[in-house]
Parts: sequence; C-alpha cells; structure tokens
Amino acid sequence: WSATAPAEHAGHEHGHAAAGYGQPGSASDVARTIEVTALDSMRHEPSNITVKTGETVKFDIRNAGQMRHEFMLGDAKEQHEHAEMMQAHPDMRHEEEPDAVTVEPGQTKTLIWRFGAPGLVEGACHIPGHYEAGMVTRIQVTE
Repeated sequence: WSATAPAEHAGHEHGHAAAGYGQPGSASDVARTIEVTALDSMRHEPSNITVKTGETVKFDIRNAGQMRHEFMLGDAKEQHEHAEMMQAHPDMRHEEEPDAVTVEPGQTKTLIWRFGAPGLVEGACHIPGHYEAGMVTRIQVTE
C-alpha cells in the first residue's frame, strides 16, 4: 500500500496474516460468537473481552449508530500504524481484510479470528477521532 494510492483502495496490506496476536480463523473452528455493538457515543460494547490462546472467535460487529464505524483487530503497534493511515485517508474502507471491517449504519459484519500469544489485543475504530475518543474493545488473551 502506498500513500499515493486512492483513498478508496481497500486491499492494502498490513502484514497481519501471521501476527503474534493471531491470524484469520476458519468458520469450522469457531468456539464462540461475540456480538460487538458500535455506538455513536464512540464506544464498542462490550469494551472488555477475555479469550484463550488458540481460541477461534466469530465477532458479529453491529453498527447501531448513524455514522460509519470500523472494528480492526491489532496490537498496540498495529493500532498506531492504522490510526496514522486513517488520518491520511479518512474515507478508506475495509472490504477484503481478514482483521478489519467497515460497518455502515444499520449493518452487521462478521470477522473470524484465531487468537495467538497471550497479551492485549484491541478491536478499534479508526474513523478519525473515534479511537481517540475511546472507541476500542480491549481483548485480553490468556493461556
């Protein structure tokens, strides 16, 4: 992905496929489904989740608000890099990425993830201003 690519470019690569915090999961391996609601109050509900190393979770991300939101999984480094990218390209959408979805008002999107090493993973919205306002779900990965 380059800074000169059009803002609507959705297939940019973050290098997440084999990140320490996990990888895309398979529907046949889903251990549980967690519903996450994106709210215009700049919150994801629930705001805290605990999962186990190796657990495959299906996230159903529902936008209950009137503005676009996103849900992107990543560690602190990935979240920081993505926040900078979204500041430069605020209209970017996530259509084909295994670790991020853009959810328009009234929509529900699914993201399936197999969690890796123990630690803290975030599910964050990087629409400009949203993450800074606290729109993040903290996901604690335990042994």
